[in-house]
Amino acid sequence: MFGIGMPELILILVICLLVFGASKLPEIGRSLGKAIGEFKKGVKDDDATPKKD
Repeated sequence: MFGIGMPELILILVICLLVFGASKLPEIGRSLGKAIGEFKKGVKDDDATPKKD
């Protein structure tokens, strides 16, 4: 996954915790999850739409 191992991932999460604080992290995660879901849905819907030449 993009060459990011477990130590790098933990470091990124700790930095996010320091920058945003513990109270904002669940809200940020929820928003990010919804955004990724909408992106996947949009890509899936685009693939299902027949293309006209």
